[in-house]
Order: sequence, then structure tokens, then C-alpha cells
Amino acid sequence: MNIATRPTLLLSMLCLLLAGTQSHAGGSDTASRLFGSKKHFVAEFGTTLPPIGFVNFCSRAPEDCQATGKSPKKIKLTPTELTTLYQVNTFVNGRIMPVSDEELYGEAEYWTYPEDAGDCEDMVLLKKKHLTALGFPPEALRITVVLDENMQGHAVLTVTTTEGDFVLDNRVNEIKLWSEVNYVLLKRQSAQDPKSWKSLSRDLAATRQQAEASGSK
Repeated sequence: MNIATRPTLLLSMLCLLLAGTQSHAGGSDTASRLFGSKKHFVAEFGTTLPPIGFVNFCSRAPEDCQATGKSPKKIKLTPTELTTLYQVNTFVNGRIMPVSDEELYGEAEYWTYPEDAGDCEDMVLLKKKHLTALGFPPEALRITVVLDENMQGHAVLTVTTTEGDFVLDNRVNEIKLWSEVNYVLLKRQSAQDPKSWKSLSRDLAATRQQAEASGSK
């Protein structure tokens, strides 16, 4: 089965779920906390290298790594959009069993659309595909690499909205502002081109610039 078509059945099931649960947005306290709060947007500090797992994924599924040619957009966050984000996050988190790439594929990093099991990167890919199919602009849906509380690498989906940048995480169903998660944000996809990545750390950006300068001498 082509990796670009694997999520079709899951997407059909998700659409049925959304049709019956549009009134739920992850709790009224969540909605009231998000709307009208101070807007927090992630700062970017120049270009950086993409993860090797993502590079290999794009070589297998180039159609899912194409730039749209559109200007970056912020999703207008309404209760309906918040509900959809919550439901997609919850749906994928509940459907996909967390299993490492080593266990599934015998490789340290193998990014792909999961069928019933996968790691954090796989779940992020699936969430982005579902949300894009549901009409969300792909420029606002960006795979993001972070360090978790144990300083281990982890991947989440950041969603750029009019109310700030929000995080969809396989470890929690609640939708949170990026400033509310206990992670160190390292890098994420560019809004202009998904194959180009932006540093979210001044230190990482400076290291990258120094390395490029040294290599050019």
C-alpha cells in the first residue's frame, strides 16, 4: 500500500467521529482558557537541518513534502476549529499504539504514516495529513522537534492560529499553547516550504551559522 494512502480508512472514521462530536472542544475550561488569553507565537532563528527521518520520508513520499506556494496563514481559531484540533489529536492518540521505530522497522529513525502503531513522528505525520484533508492550511501545520522533560528527543505538531501557536502531542489529548508545555523547542518546518526547517533556539542557530562560516573558508 502506498504510504500516502494508508490513512484513508482512519480519516473516514475520523470524519464520522467529528460529525457526532462538534459540540465538544476538550472541555469548556480549555476553551475559556485559550480564547482571549495572551497570544504566544514561537520565535524562529534562521534555517537549520531537517531531521534525517524526515528527509528519508520525503524521498519516499515527495507529494507530501511539496511547498504550496501560498503565503503563510494563521488559522482563525474558533470553537469549531478548536473542536476539530482536539478530536484529531485525541483520535490519533487513541488509535495508534506508541511503538519505537527500532521495534517496528529495526531502524533508529523511520518516519511514515502509521496504520495501528508508530512513534511520535509517525503520529505527527498522520495528524497533519488528517487536518490538511479536513481543510486546514498545511502552511500552519508544522512538524516540530523538541526536548522533553527528560531531555529526550520528541516530536509534536505546532499549529499556528490567530490566538497563538498551539501544540498537538501524542502524550496528552489537551490542546496547549506552546508556552504551556514543559518542552525545549528545537526546530520545526518552515511555513513557506515544509522541506526547509527553522531553528527555534538562538544557540542552535548560532552554532549552525558558525559551522557554515567555517566550512566556507
